[in-house]
Amino acid sequence: MKVSDEISSVVKALPEAPGIYKYLNKAGETIYVGKAKNLKKRVSSYFVKNHQSYKTNLLVKKIAKIEYVVVETESDALLLENILIKKLQPKYNVMLKDDKTYPWLIIKNERFPRVFYTRNKFKDGSEYFGPFTSVYMIKTLLSLIRQLYPIRTCNHKLSEENIEQNKFGVCLEYHIGNCLGPCEGKIDEEVYNSYISDIRKIIRVDLHLIHNYLNKIMNDFASDYKFEEAAKVKEKIEIIDNYRSKSTIVNSKISDIEAYGFTYDIKSAYVNYLRVQNGAVIGAHSVEIKKKIDESDEDLLMYAILDIREMIGSKVKNIIIPFETEYQIPDVDYIYHQRGDKMKILELAQRNAKFFMLEKHKQIENKSPDKHINRKLETLKKDLHLTDLPVNLECFDNSNIQGTNPVAACVVFRNTKPSKKDYRHYNIKTVEGPDDFASMREVVYRRYKRLLEEGQSLPQLIIIDGGKGQLSAAVESLKELGVYGQLTIIGIAKKLEEIYFPDDSTPIYLDKNSESLKIIQQARDEAHRFGITFHRNKRSGSFLNSELDQIQGIGPKTIESLLSKYKSVNALKELTLDNLTNDVGKSKAQLIFDYFHKKKD
Repeated sequence: MKVSDEISSVVKALPEAPGIYKYLNKAGETIYVGKAKNLKKRVSSYFVKNHQSYKTNLLVKKIAKIEYVVVETESDALLLENILIKKLQPKYNVMLKDDKTYPWLIIKNERFPRVFYTRNKFKDGSEYFGPFTSVYMIKTLLSLIRQLYPIRTCNHKLSEENIEQNKFGVCLEYHIGNCLGPCEGKIDEEVYNSYISDIRKIIRVDLHLIHNYLNKIMNDFASDYKFEEAAKVKEKIEIIDNYRSKSTIVNSKISDIEAYGFTYDIKSAYVNYLRVQNGAVIGAHSVEIKKKIDESDEDLLMYAILDIREMIGSKVKNIIIPFETEYQIPDVDYIYHQRGDKMKILELAQRNAKFFMLEKHKQIENKSPDKHINRKLETLKKDLHLTDLPVNLECFDNSNIQGTNPVAACVVFRNTKPSKKDYRHYNIKTVEGPDDFASMREVVYRRYKRLLEEGQSLPQLIIIDGGKGQLSAAVESLKELGVYGQLTIIGIAKKLEEIYFPDDSTPIYLDKNSESLKIIQQARDEAHRFGITFHRNKRSGSFLNSELDQIQGIGPKTIESLLSKYKSVNALKELTLDNLTNDVGKSKAQLIFDYFHKKKD
C-alpha cells in the first residue's frame, strides 16, 4: 500500500506506548479516532496490508494527517477515545443508535417530593431510577408505592411560605385517603420524608427492610389489641410479598450488579444492560451500535458499556460481561465465566440482546424488504468467505431406498427465498445400486452441463447435502466441466451441521442461531423434501402402473384417467364391463375386462 512521505515519517516516529490516534482528511476534518495499547503497532497495521473491508481501505486512502496523544494507561486511552468520539463524531467511527426513550422513575428534587415516571432525564438534582424496559413494569412499581404510602401527586410548589399563606387547598385525593394533605400542612415534613426514604428502598428492591419494618409495626398493633390497624399493615406486607415474588429472578443475596449481553450481525452490534439489586432487575436498556469498519467485539462492547454507564450515571463496581477484555474501566471489576445465579443474569442479558436484534430485523423487513434481504446475503457472504453475494444458490440431495428408484433433487434459492419454478428433479441413469457419491457426480454434471449449453448463469453458491464424500464427487463434475473455481461449493453434514469446503478436511461450525446456518438448513431441508416427494411418487407410480402397462392397446393417458378416478388397480378389477365401457369406450373396456378376468381364471 502506497503511503505518503509525511504519513510514513509520522508512523515511524510513533512511540510504543498506550494512547489515542486521530486520522484527518485533506480538509482537516477528523474522520477516525482510535485507541491503542501500543500506538506504533496499531497505527502501522493500517498501512502495511490491503484490508478485507472495503470501508477500511477507503478510510486509509482518505488519511492525510495523523495526530496522537500518549496516555499513562490503556484505561485512559479507552476513556479518552470515548470522549473524543462523542465530541467529534468522526465519519468512520461506530455510531450508537437508540431510537427508544425508556421510562425512568423519578423522586423529584423539591419539598414534599413527588414520585412519578418520565421519559426525559434532566440534571436538576432529582433522583432518577432505571431505565425500565416497559411502562407496565414502572406502573406496577408506582402502584405498589401508592398502595403503601399516601404521597402527593399534584405539582404545587409547596414552600413553607405558600403553605402558611394557605395558597392551596386539599383535593379529592386527600378526601379518599390517597394523600395526607401536605399542601395544608396536615403532615409533618420529617414524616413525609421518611416515606420517601422507604420508597427509595422499594425502588432499589430493598423490600426485605420494608417488610421487616412493617412486620414489627403489625406485631406492635396486635400486642396493643389494635387488630383493625394490624390488619391494614398486614395487607401492605402481602402487597410487598406479592411484588417481591414476581420481580426476583435470582438469589436475593446478589445485589448491586450490572450485566451486559452482546450479539451482532453484519452491520450492527446489539448490547443489553441489566441492573440487578437484591436478586431483581431494577433497570434495563438496549442499544444498537452501527459498525463502520472492522471493529472488534471487544471494542464494540466497551464503547456501549461506557456510553450506557455515562447515560444512567452508574457507579456500580461489579459488572458481568460475556467475554474478557484487556481494557479496564476505573473503579470497575469485571466478572467472567460465571456459573449459577450470576450466569442466569448474563444469560438473561444475552437473550434480551438477541430479542432486541430480532426486533430490529423485523422493523427493517417491514419497512424495507430489500435491505433485509441484502443484510442476509452480506451475512452469508461474510460467514462463508465468499467473493460474491450469494444471490443465487442451489442445493442438491440424493434419495433412494435400498437402492430402488434412485433420484436426485435440485432446489434453487434467489435472494434467500425458494424459487420453486426453478426446482428440478432427476432420475439417476448411469448408476446401478445405492451409490450416493456416483449419483451426486452424475446429477451435478447434468445440471451444470445444461446451464452452460443454454448460456444460463451459474449460481454463486452450491450446497451439497452430505459430507466430504458427496462434496468431493460434486467437485469432480465441476472440474470436468471446467467451472470449478468460478463459484463456491460447500457440503453440510447432518449430524453436527458441519460445513465442509473442498480440499479442507476440517469443517467449520456456524452459530446455531445464525441467519447463515438457517438459510443453509432451509435449502438442505427443502432439497430433501422435494427429493423425497419425487421418490415417493415414482415408487408409488411404478407399483400402480405395472399391471396396467401389460395390457396391449391401453396407453398411458387411459391408465392415468382410470387411476385418477378409481385410485387403485384393485378397484379396477372389480368393475363390470358396462362400467368400463362408460369410462373408456367398448373396445378398450373389453381389453381391460378380458385381461383381469382371464388372469383370474
